[in-house]
Amino acid sequence: MKTTNYIENIIIGAGPGGLACAAHLARNGRKVLVLERKDSIGPKVCAGGITWSGLLRHVPESLLEGSFCAQYVHTNLQHIRVHEQDPIIATINRATLGKWMAKTAENAGAAILTGTRAHTITPDHIIVFTPKEKNRAIAYTNLIGADGSTSIVRKFLEIPVNNIGTGINYMVAGHCSKMEWHLDTRLFGSGYGWIFPHKDVISIGAFCDRHNLSAADLKQRLLQWAARQGYDLSGEKAKAALVNSDFQGCFFNNTYLVGDAAGLASGLTGEGIYPAIVSGEAVAKKILDPGYAALEIEAMVRKQRQHRTVVNLSAKHPLICSFLMEWLVLLLRLKIIDFHTLEMAG
Repeated sequence: MKTTNYIENIIIGAGPGGLACAAHLARNGRKVLVLERKDSIGPKVCAGGITWSGLLRHVPESLLEGSFCAQYVHTNLQHIRVHEQDPIIATINRATLGKWMAKTAENAGAAILTGTRAHTITPDHIIVFTPKEKNRAIAYTNLIGADGSTSIVRKFLEIPVNNIGTGINYMVAGHCSKMEWHLDTRLFGSGYGWIFPHKDVISIGAFCDRHNLSAADLKQRLLQWAARQGYDLSGEKAKAALVNSDFQGCFFNNTYLVGDAAGLASGLTGEGIYPAIVSGEAVAKKILDPGYAALEIEAMVRKQRQHRTVVNLSAKHPLICSFLMEWLVLLLRLKIIDFHTLEMAG
């Protein structure tokens, strides 16, 4: 088994969180290696909806496929249009975002290896499969887990995952103009169905906490709901992903977790891109300065806990779930709260 030279910072996972962390570390003169098990960077099961107020501080507007000042929200009893002067949500292609972030990290000095899977972790080195070698040991000082909801780094830390959701997505050729959210509690519990316009395709999908519905039940209900919206998905290919919202920390001595690996996604909305990027940069800042307070993570966790309260009540009391959704949308309609209340970017 071959051992490489010492590398100070190893990041497992080249998603938005890992690449944001890599870029910030490299930009500040630190040696960084990013390991990505897939052969290409970027593609992921994702609706591609991003919060305008949060994410545009981190990515250029030129990457966006569409931006929407209006959001159409439907519940069992209400149908409302939420409108603001500036765009509320934008859509982005995850592959496009990934390639841009990878290029940014590499330009800063980070090295990225694709097709490389970490399979064993020890306190000072990892063993990986590479395109050329079956077993390669790489020594590190800092290990960052940015490897999603089934994170091997989180398993190494022996941190369980109890709060997890399922997202199912179809990308259908076509065009539509409205960004729609369907909070149908009879079908999706505390989750929702979505219709998000992209450049040449429409993202149609549903998200729900696993305590509310199994993945198989969610898919069947998604197909029924989509048919009622005029979309026959029976001949389309579904893609599914787990969404980890079980946050138990980011900082564990010389080991760190970001994004879905840390459980920073919202259990209510499934939003994960923004928390991944923010936590990736926060972890980099913590490595550079151990005294860094990471208040941005605390703010996201407070919002996440509010979302979790709604999810937990919904799982135990379906009638309360319906009431909460109707109440939230009524407050939106009366402009007592704004759409950003539901975002992780608050």
